[in-house]
Amino acid sequence: MQVSLIDIGTSKGIRIPSAVLKEIDTPKSFELRIEEGSIVLDVVDEPRMGWDEKFKAIDNTLLIDDSLDVDAWDEI
Repeated sequence: MQVSLIDIGTSKGIRIPSAVLKEIDTPKSFELRIEEGSIVLDVVDEPRMGWDEKFKAIDNTLLIDDSLDVDAWDEI
């Protein structure tokens, strides 16, 4: 696909067709780098991407015995 540079204020940019963005779930940010004379855009994952699935997979057993009498700690 060929695209042209466009003026954006004092900068230049390109338009990314919505069909292309739909293929990569329209990310919010990209990492831009130059590689062997080419401009490469990589999708930057959201910081908490996938946390929902990971939290659902966590074993919900208690790490501290629930039978401890924490009210008695004030007396110590």
